[in-house]
Amino acid sequence: MKPSLMRSTPVLLALCAASAFAAPPHEHGVGRLDVAVEHGRVTLLLEMPLDSLVGFEHAPRNAVEREAARAALAKLHDAARLWRVDAAAGCAAPTVEIGAGPIEAGEHGSHEPAHAHDDGDGHADAEASFSFECSAAERAAFVDTGLLESFPRLRTVNVQLATRQGQWKTLLTRPMTRLPLVR
Repeated sequence: MKPSLMRSTPVLLALCAASAFAAPPHEHGVGRLDVAVEHGRVTLLLEMPLDSLVGFEHAPRNAVEREAARAALAKLHDAARLWRVDAAAGCAAPTVEIGAGPIEAGEHGSHEPAHAHDDGDGHADAEASFSFECSAAERAAFVDTGLLESFPRLRTVNVQLATRQGQWKTLLTRPMTRLPLVR
């Protein structure tokens, strides 16, 4: 995990640590999302195979791949399109941090991977953290998402949530665009 992404909230870090032992292997089309709702903050930590993000898992090798990488990174940075926290929570625009290794490196003209999770057999994952500062985070009942629409190669997202109501897991699949934050 990218070191700066580790500055997330303690609840989210505990949720990630607890799930790390049971994390499924790298699977194209399947992502993982950890969501924590705490006093004053809603944090989303997304991990997905680079193949699901951009269609390849290496540094861009030509102009077409460089453009695909640029467009994919722009979509990941567009938090307003990807995530809309329930207005009742009073959240400001999020802080966004992204680690997409080989495609970031290609963006800067290098073929050396930057920060990314690589499982050693040529597979690489992108990681993104979205941290919303909120006046009343505990009032958030849902997060609307454009994630599956923005990344058509992504079929399923395994979601783990930690809120005042407890911890639970769910799936985000098409045509879903709303992730409930309450049971």
